[in-house]
Amino acid sequence: RCFYDQKILQKTFGEWKERWTVCRERKLSLRARSHYRHLIYNLVFKAWRAYVCQQQGKKNKYCVAESHAKKKKLLRTWQHWLVYVDIRRTKHGMQSVALAFRERNSLRISWAAWRRRQYQNCSGHKMNILALQHWAQSLQFRAWLQWRELYLYSQNDKQKEIRAVTHHRHWELKRCMEAWLGYLNLQRAKKFQNELAQEHYRSRIVQHCFSDWQLSWECRRRMHAHRKDTEKLAARISLRRVFARWKHYVVLCVEEAQQCELAEKHYKHHLLVLQKFWNRWKSRL
Repeated sequence: RCFYDQKILQKTFGEWKERWTVCRERKLSLRARSHYRHLIYNLVFKAWRAYVCQQQGKKNKYCVAESHAKKKKLLRTWQHWLVYVDIRRTKHGMQSVALAFRERNSLRISWAAWRRRQYQNCSGHKMNILALQHWAQSLQFRAWLQWRELYLYSQNDKQKEIRAVTHHRHWELKRCMEAWLGYLNLQRAKKFQNELAQEHYRSRIVQHCFSDWQLSWECRRRMHAHRKDTEKLAARISLRRVFARWKHYVVLCVEEAQQCELAEKHYKHHLLVLQKFWNRWKSRL
């Protein structure tokens, strides 16, 4: 019986050990799968973050290069305009100097001719002198009119240049302001999109983590419930086996008691027979 009980216990322990090993291997495989999933998701997230950082760096470099190109273009335009203004001023100065030189040369020639005629015609008529004076006054008046026209023309050119410069400045400022507003709106849109993407990614990560946690919790709960059911089943099986052994032991005890009682009855009956035969043998003797 002890050997039988030991064998039963060894078989029960072997079966329980096999089930426990299978459950442990399942648990380890589930942990390995979850760890592999987390590792894959971490690698994918790192790659995506590196790609987003690279794209953001490229966009920032492109924006910086575009702004630098715009500044260079504006600087070249301003330098060309300054060169053009200096050339115009030089031309106007040379033109005014040429006109003054022409006026002085014409006056000098007229004065020389008048002096020659004065020296040649000392005894000329007063009308010639008056005519010469009138001619000189009319020539001066014409020269003054020409100088006035040139001065007005130069003033008008200067005013036109000033207006053109102011118009060009206003246009450049307007274009720069529109470009800056467009860049600002683009940056705001990009920032809003990045915030939306980050919020969506965070929600996805939280949802994914929650789903993984829920799956792991469900798996642990099932494993715990399965372990409890296994323990309950093992306890029931052990109780049944103990009860069966106790019942068998009780039956064996009852049978042994009955056999002992029958043996005693048989022994008593045998003694009675022997006594009867002994009495008969004694009486015959």
